[in-house]
Amino acid sequence: MDELFDVESTSRINTLVSLIKKYQDSYYNGEAEISDEEFDSLWDELKRLDPQNKILQKVGADSGNFKKIRHVMPMGSQEKAADPEQFLDWVKNHVYPEYLVEYKLDGASLELQFERGILKAAVTRGDGSVGDEITFNAKKMRGVPSALYQGDKIVDYTGGIRGEVVMTHEVFKEFYSDKANCRNAANGLMKRKDGKGSENLQFIAYDAFSTSGTQPFSDEEEKINWLKSLSFYTVPLFICNSAQQVIDYRAQVMEKREQIEYDIDGLVVKERLINHEDALRARPDRQIAFKFSLEEAVSTVRKIEWSESGATYTPVAIFDEVALNGTIVKRASLANPETLRKLGVKIGSRVVVVKRGEIIPKIESVLSEQEGQKTFNIEIPKKCECCGSTLVDEGTRLFCPNKNCDKKIIHQLLKWVSVIDIRDLGETLVNSLFNAKKVRCITDFYKLKVEDLIPFFLNEESILKEKNSLGAKKVYDSIQSKTKVPLSSFIAGFDIEGIGETTVQKLVESGYDTIEKLFSATEEDFSKVYGFAQIMAHTFVAGLRENEDEIKSLAAKYVTVIQNSTGALQGKSFCFTGELKTMKRSEAEELVKKNGGSIKSSVTKDLSYLVTNDTASGSSKNEKAKKIAVPVITEEEFLSLF
Repeated sequence: MDELFDVESTSRINTLVSLIKKYQDSYYNGEAEISDEEFDSLWDELKRLDPQNKILQKVGADSGNFKKIRHVMPMGSQEKAADPEQFLDWVKNHVYPEYLVEYKLDGASLELQFERGILKAAVTRGDGSVGDEITFNAKKMRGVPSALYQGDKIVDYTGGIRGEVVMTHEVFKEFYSDKANCRNAANGLMKRKDGKGSENLQFIAYDAFSTSGTQPFSDEEEKINWLKSLSFYTVPLFICNSAQQVIDYRAQVMEKREQIEYDIDGLVVKERLINHEDALRARPDRQIAFKFSLEEAVSTVRKIEWSESGATYTPVAIFDEVALNGTIVKRASLANPETLRKLGVKIGSRVVVVKRGEIIPKIESVLSEQEGQKTFNIEIPKKCECCGSTLVDEGTRLFCPNKNCDKKIIHQLLKWVSVIDIRDLGETLVNSLFNAKKVRCITDFYKLKVEDLIPFFLNEESILKEKNSLGAKKVYDSIQSKTKVPLSSFIAGFDIEGIGETTVQKLVESGYDTIEKLFSATEEDFSKVYGFAQIMAHTFVAGLRENEDEIKSLAAKYVTVIQNSTGALQGKSFCFTGELKTMKRSEAEELVKKNGGSIKSSVTKDLSYLVTNDTASGSSKNEKAKKIAVPVITEEEFLSLF
């Protein structure tokens, strides 16, 4: 299997290299075929699979339509951070007294070369060292001077000034709305042989390097001020005193991004010191592009709903609609009261909403309140809506403590049916049995007889005529077929908050492999198990104690609890998608469990395998697996594991 995945990995790397080359060529020649976000996704995937790949050190290539000129300043690619987590990882090795932050312009790079203050050449990015000379076109752009003046005197400066050629939204809307976006339109115009349309472009400067004499500035802030003094358009400069302040500023810019007159796709973060040696590298290390993402947006919280699941109340924020990863999102779970309080969420708060990995939206942070902004504190429920009991607020959990709360019992019954996989016992029937007082606890399922179930399938007239019901018999047989249950499933079926089969399996593998051992252990014992923590250990012990009588009674009289298999799939997890050929999905899942593995319903980082007969599919599960490097195998390869 390892050899198989090596082959798949090599094939994927080759595909990524081919795609990156193709899209780089189209991008640098003004005909970009995909968005920056899509290109970055390909780049990041290749970086993860093959971090030393040569193409990661290259930039791109221009067309052969113009004279070639070598740059004064190499135009390498920057390191990228796609989210705050990646940015903080970079910061660990780049601790600066101050972080100077500028807009990352979404245009086309251009270097202006001056000799004693006179513009001699304008050079595109090209391959990072050599680009196309488009001086004729550049001189028509706003912000490109033929000579450098301070007052009425030409500045004696020889060297390069680097910036970005952009098209404003206003110009795009008026003249070029038939193009894909402002960047594409700008790229196409700046390389026209006849120079037509270049007057609709704007050059914004952000870097300079003198090749003669001393530099006319001593740090990055002075550099921007020097460029301003020469009447160049420049990017705004914001100085942050901490990494967190950079993250907060990024959120603020994201919020007003639509109001900026030109496109930006992130921020450039650098130190105050000018590091020429680093700038000469193909990929400078001392600065980073802290990019925006389709997975993030800023919105305003309008209300909080409290989702009830069994005994637990979970706060859910409802906010103004935002687009994340191509979907419209307007709600996100806040997990528990402690998260709500820690974030400082209020009604009216401006929040950063994220949808990492195309899964569940969540609120990542709350922005500082602005002048005139109205916010209101959130009221946390005090009473259970079902039984009226006073709710317990443990911070990490808000719940009804009443073991006999109807809502809590129903949730536990349904959880047992789901975990133990009693296929023919549906939710409607469980509710009907509960309301008829035929089933009030898990044990009652196993006390049911066929005649107890018949009234739920036949009316009185049918009962008098037929007396038998195939449906009732089927449900009875389904329940009785689940009298031998693995320990991890048995405990997980009791609906203890946050405790699933995989969680219990970790305890089993750590030696707590019988009911007696589980009840003998303390919170401290459980908290030492990998994957557990103090809070989970506390919740688990409390849940065991609350259900102790029924756990022991059920195991003694009705259900045989078996130790989990230590078979061929021990410690492995599987997710199935699409149709299988040789068996039903339920049979495949049962096969995994019998051989010591576990089942997941979605693709996560700790998933061992995604099983599908259509490995080339563009389904969300396939794409997610590729993105986070989870092996994707066929049904045949799955069966070979046995």
